[in-house]
Amino acid sequence: MALNREFIRLSSFYLFYFALVGVYIIFLPKMLSGAGYDATHIGALFSASPLMRFIMPFIFRRYGGLNSKTYLISLIIIPLSVIFMFIFLNNFYMLFVINLIYGASMGVILPFVDTYALKIIGKERYGRVRLWGSIGFMFIALWLGSRLQSLEEAMVYLLITAVLTAISGWSIDNPKEIKKHDTSLKDRIKATISLSRYWAFWIGTLLLQVSFGGFYNFFTIYETAHGISLEMTSWLWSFGVICEIVMLYFQGPLMRINLLRLIEFTTFATALRWWILWLYPDSLLMAFLSQSFHALSFALYYTSAIAYIYELYSDKKLAQQFFLGISFGLGGALGSVIAGWIYESYSTQLFLAEALIALLSFFMIVIHSTRVKKANLKV
Repeated sequence: MALNREFIRLSSFYLFYFALVGVYIIFLPKMLSGAGYDATHIGALFSASPLMRFIMPFIFRRYGGLNSKTYLISLIIIPLSVIFMFIFLNNFYMLFVINLIYGASMGVILPFVDTYALKIIGKERYGRVRLWGSIGFMFIALWLGSRLQSLEEAMVYLLITAVLTAISGWSIDNPKEIKKHDTSLKDRIKATISLSRYWAFWIGTLLLQVSFGGFYNFFTIYETAHGISLEMTSWLWSFGVICEIVMLYFQGPLMRINLLRLIEFTTFATALRWWILWLYPDSLLMAFLSQSFHALSFALYYTSAIAYIYELYSDKKLAQQFFLGISFGLGGALGSVIAGWIYESYSTQLFLAEALIALLSFFMIVIHSTRVKKANLKV
């Protein structure tokens, strides 16, 4: 009974957290553009969040691990930062600082909840909780896509989802239960997060997210430039999320397989996904086939990776922070910059380049797997 209550609370958190992410990354840039911000300013503003996701784990490693107190403070900061965004909408520099604070807080709460979810419900059931995040993201995209008219409306929805995220996040913070999983000072001293020891793995996770830069930033532009309508492209996006949700729901038995093998497989599948987009840019059928790979290259990869990191390090919350910061933080930022440069100079070769980057990621994971076997590296 208690486990079912936690399942509902965690599902609610993921639903609202990723609805908040959806408003922030899908609609806010367009609304800011309509309010007079140019591409350079918008790019700078939206680089703040991934930048802080990358920086925060190093700060926590230096000054102490992530705990329930930091988590609760971050939950309070998120809606407050949205309010201050609204107040300083016309001040670029203040808005940039507020986005740094917002990004830092968002980068704290997700690793904390992911670690808690893996501890409480286990890696086999994690996907069935996490899929509610995909539902929230897709719902907000479809709901606001035909309704949002102004920057002020976008800020209202951003605030609503921020408040709901804070409330749902607070509801899962059962002090008696969560504080059991706080990393003690003694454990933090004992459990150092060594990136160099598993260098090939961390480079692999970085490169995989770099390869997503072309997809997240240019997939719509790429497909419409090759004759696929904007409406059909939106269905391609939705189909990818649906495949992701299906995988998250049914992936439980796969989590009992060797996690490194799953990571190798899904990384290679990602390279194949971008390869298909490069080979068949005009084919709607092949575009849908490549989108079906989202079940592997995002859903199964993400769950396998966070479950593997959970087993790899003793300071589990800090390790999840590093995963989020290195992959979606630094990897996301580098991926955007690199994809922009490639598309501007060699637009037809964008997904060939992304396929090669993903293939490099696969080789890094294979190297890591070989090192683990050969050197018998222990957690």
